[in-house]
Amino acid sequence: MLKELLKKISEWTLQKEEELAKNCEIPIETIDKQIKTLKQKKEEILNQVQEIDELISRLEKIKNIELLKCKGKK
Repeated sequence: MLKELLKKISEWTLQKEEELAKNCEIPIETIDKQIKTLKQKKEEILNQVQEIDELISRLEKIKNIELLKCKGKK
């Protein structure tokens, strides 16, 4: 619910900024700042995804060890 609301607000904001840009009413610095912020956020998210992938990989290795070593013992 909140995610959808944020998505709609973002879309509305972008539409308004596009209208401003068509009328030369938005400073290029503002757009550059927004682009920079979003690229930084993207990099943070990609780093988090990489960390999660590493955790999944470690857990899969642990699972394989458990399966190989303990399969016949149970």
